[in-house]
Amino acid sequence: MTGKKEKASEKREKRLQEISLLRTIPYSDHQRWWSEETIAVVTGANRGIGFEIAKQLAGHGLTVILTSRDTSVGIEAAKVLQEGGFNVDVHQLDILHEESISEFTKWIKEKYDGVDILVNNAGVNYNLVSGNSMEYAKQMIETNYFGTKNMIKAMIPLMRPSAAGARIVNVSSRLGKLNGRRSRIEDEALREKLSNLEILSEELIDNMVSTFLQQVEADTWQSGGWPQKFTDYAVSKLAVNLYSMLMAKQLSERPEGEKIYINCYCPGWVRTAMTSWSGNVSAEHAADTGVWLALLPNEAVTGKLFAERRELKV
Repeated sequence: MTGKKEKASEKREKRLQEISLLRTIPYSDHQRWWSEETIAVVTGANRGIGFEIAKQLAGHGLTVILTSRDTSVGIEAAKVLQEGGFNVDVHQLDILHEESISEFTKWIKEKYDGVDILVNNAGVNYNLVSGNSMEYAKQMIETNYFGTKNMIKAMIPLMRPSAAGARIVNVSSRLGKLNGRRSRIEDEALREKLSNLEILSEELIDNMVSTFLQQVEADTWQSGGWPQKFTDYAVSKLAVNLYSMLMAKQLSERPEGEKIYINCYCPGWVRTAMTSWSGNVSAEHAADTGVWLALLPNEAVTGKLFAERRELKV
């Protein structure tokens, strides 16, 4: 077992080194579909992965809107980037509250007349390392899934037409896989329905998380066929991944010049406050794939889950 862990660690470290090298290669002029007029919104960007995504996008010359649930904390985070010469604006946003989303939507419409990139980074995880309590399962689902979904719905009407297409990137997890090694959905009938894009629907995804929460309330979730590790987090991220696939299918029907590409990615086990700094990946590395997806030049990639710039099967 120790040998396998060491090999996996060596493989991951090699891939991180490859990505570090890739990040040093500048985008060519013909690849840069964006400019300082390009508006990128990053939720939960006052610290951790979100802050690093905002920093890297701004470093590529975009205008970044840093959002934070806490106004003063967001202002301080934005100030750090602004003092570094980055073009960053800031606004309060709590994805759990519809009135906060509505206020933000109105503000960005009036000030910037729309957005080009949305990075849904805001999220929570109350279970660390070996814990698997369901105490905060409802908050987990409401934030990670419904909060993300509500932001997508609010921002789509504001996404500006362009030849390159607008982009939505959802910070998710490889734990949100139907057949994951540590997060398999054991209910075969449900798994088949969720994996069939022809019948996948928002109602089906909502019913899945509703059933899970009902079983949590009844304390029967352990026999429900749900993932047995980081269960509530895995279910919330599975819902995000599935909803992204569903939206990718719907958005693909938009005419050329009005396309919106939506993808998810797993940043890994990151050294941030969310993991009590126990992760094995830096925030800088963790942000890379999200930034890469947001800036993909002239490639209609949509409805996929990535990790370390490589596609994973949901």
